[in-house]
Amino acid sequence: MALNKGIIFLLLFLGSICYGQNTAKKVALTKVIVSIEKQFNVKFSYAVEDVAAITIEKPNAAFTLQQTIDYLNSKTLLNFKALDNRYVTVSVINKTISVCGIVLSDENKTPLIGASVLVNGIEKSTLTDKNGQFTFENIPLNFIISISYLGFESKQIAVYELFSAQNNCNEIILTTKNEELNQVLINIYLTPGLQKYLDGSTVLNTKKFGILPGLIEPDILQSIQVLPGVESNNESIANINVRGGTNDQNLVLWDNIKMYHSGHFFGLISAYNPNLTNKVIVSKNGTSAEYSDGVSSTINMQTKDNVTNVFSGGAGINLISSDAFLEIPITKKLEFHISGRRSITDLYQSPTYTNYFERSFQDSEINTNNDQKDTSSDFYFYDYTAKLLYDINENHQFRATIIGINNALDYSELHTINSNETESKISNLSQKNIGYGGNWKGQWTPKLSTNLITYFSKYNIDATDYRIETDQLLTEANEVLETGIKFNSNYKPNDNLNLLAGYQFNETGMLNQTTVNNPKYTSTKKDVLLNHALFSEVEYHKKNTYLRLGLRLNYFQKFEKLIVEPRINIRQKISNQFALKLEGEYKNQSTTQIIDFEDDFLGVEKRRWVLVTDKDIPIATSKQGSFGVEFNQNKLNIEATGFYKIVDGITASNQGFYNSFQYANANGSYNAKGLEFLANKTDYKYSFWLSYTFSTNQYEFDSFTPSTFPNNVDIRHSVSLGFYYNLFKNLKIAVGGIWRNGQPYTKPVEGNETVQNGNSTMVNYGIPNKENLDDFMRLDASLNYSFNLSPNIKAVFTAGVINATNHENSINQYYKVNPNDSNKTIQVDNKSLGLTPNISFRVNF
Repeated sequence: MALNKGIIFLLLFLGSICYGQNTAKKVALTKVIVSIEKQFNVKFSYAVEDVAAITIEKPNAAFTLQQTIDYLNSKTLLNFKALDNRYVTVSVINKTISVCGIVLSDENKTPLIGASVLVNGIEKSTLTDKNGQFTFENIPLNFIISISYLGFESKQIAVYELFSAQNNCNEIILTTKNEELNQVLINIYLTPGLQKYLDGSTVLNTKKFGILPGLIEPDILQSIQVLPGVESNNESIANINVRGGTNDQNLVLWDNIKMYHSGHFFGLISAYNPNLTNKVIVSKNGTSAEYSDGVSSTINMQTKDNVTNVFSGGAGINLISSDAFLEIPITKKLEFHISGRRSITDLYQSPTYTNYFERSFQDSEINTNNDQKDTSSDFYFYDYTAKLLYDINENHQFRATIIGINNALDYSELHTINSNETESKISNLSQKNIGYGGNWKGQWTPKLSTNLITYFSKYNIDATDYRIETDQLLTEANEVLETGIKFNSNYKPNDNLNLLAGYQFNETGMLNQTTVNNPKYTSTKKDVLLNHALFSEVEYHKKNTYLRLGLRLNYFQKFEKLIVEPRINIRQKISNQFALKLEGEYKNQSTTQIIDFEDDFLGVEKRRWVLVTDKDIPIATSKQGSFGVEFNQNKLNIEATGFYKIVDGITASNQGFYNSFQYANANGSYNAKGLEFLANKTDYKYSFWLSYTFSTNQYEFDSFTPSTFPNNVDIRHSVSLGFYYNLFKNLKIAVGGIWRNGQPYTKPVEGNETVQNGNSTMVNYGIPNKENLDDFMRLDASLNYSFNLSPNIKAVFTAGVINATNHENSINQYYKVNPNDSNKTIQVDNKSLGLTPNISFRVNF
């Protein structure tokens, strides 16, 4: 009881503030009460601790008693009530009030639209509207409201500080983060939660994420495909093509841990749980010198990094999986975050699962039709993350992270030999990626900071395939082990300039193994590569100019080879509406994937990681430049960017050819050039976008004839159209469509479809990639409805549908020799997802 009175005393002491315009001197409320008692010959009844520390401006001496009481009620968080002409009672009002505020920037006091406002303790949250305003009803007096906005210092404010009897909204000023030179350029980019930085990178903030067509959650690798120049030619997140590159040319980082696996369901669902993800930064060009080893793009995922001392969490379920996460404060300086997700497909096989299964396994022996076989399969996946956050003191922080990803498939087959005898076979496939990371941040002086990063990443894919017909057991394994350490130092002499210097060391080992029992055969190959790198860059931002210049030196100890990589990133604003953008970079990559369409891992996963040898598999290098024009006015953003990229050191074995070069060993290059266009009109309630990408992408292999031909992902024209609308406060919809040219493929020579090669008969392919599949078209839609189950629990229901028109799209076409007629071929068509609905339900507290 004493504690409650103490809290009330403190709240009233801090909270009884007058918000009027009168500047009269405040006096103790006890003195005002004594004066009123004498003036009107009344007696006030109150607890001394409720009023002892409150100050107030004296009421007008001409007021009547009732006017005086009304005045006291309007200026304090107390309840004054006249029982009769003699007695007035004083009590603490209801401990919940309604509050409102207007969030403004410290520069020109412009409204901050879409700022995140959270009531700590009950997890009630909202976003500021087009005027920067927010409101809450029935909020406890002793709670704290947290306000955050990317590029600004977060602010915490007590609920009682927002009390205003005149129902006026209080102005809340957020201060620009001086240490962040690379500030936010566009706050709402296509949809809330997507933002654009000055350096051209795109940031996905999963906490503030709105909704995108077809998605039921902010799937990280699905969401970034809405960006111009980012495609998936087979609609798989395991095959994201950025400006014509292959998926293995994307550097994927999770809390600075390099990841070698990205998808569940063998590519249809992102393997990264978004619930503890704070932001995802996607860079297509002009990357910081801090990063390398991805010649196409960098996808940098970062989890929540602040100790909030607030217990919170959530859980959700959809037609594929269920998940949960918790943020657990341990002490004021120590916090623990954990999340987990698992498929429910082994418990309930929904129509969504059926579509995903058929799409994933359509081109594998899992889905092979054979009347003599009775088959069944058991597939599941899971992932988990955990993070320990420790603030050692005001200037030093330690963070430790773990992430685990797993896909598992068991496939059983009952083979009928005769009417009385059967044989069974069980095969399995396991695909895992686990990573550990830690970093120590130190702020040594106001100008000097350091960050020491360490990580370990392990990727395994293992398959056991027992073949009844030949009594043959085939086992395959691909393993990657990588250890890394990086040290960054930042020196900031002033608010406009930042200097970065650092060192990075990586040790990467890879194993590829194949074993056959009948006839006995074993192949094991191990490789290890050490890489040292020094990097430095200068970043400058003042008024209309942003500049980042960097240099990275990479030394490969095994090959005694030095690769120099310059980087440039410039943005110059030439008027209030127009800006010019110039980006360029050299990058390298020492890991790649080779593709075996014949028999890798049950035919489900056809890619395996290998290390470069600097001979038959050279270090891949890229050179890229881009120039763009930006227009931004009245929340209309228009961008046009021309780019040119050449990647040298690719191999025929990692391109996945279905042509006469399918089994060839050769090194070559590809060059991609084109134009990206985006028009995006946003408001607090809606966003409309239209993007178009034109590009040409050509291979060049000197040892091939012809030496130049279209790339497998040569998509000349691609158009994306989308619309997001906030119908009501809690109801959002998104509708969008994709149209693009079909990808290239190769036909056999007409009239001479097969050719004899020794004892083997092979498809006799014609001119490589001369033909194109039919155009790809898809319409997606999503609906999101949020509501409160209680003051402390928020619920969200989301429904989405992929390919709402059930349009049949061909995503690949190739040919096999007809087993019944060796002079003929069989055409194999891989299809995209048909109409695929999904729903999810989430609760957060």
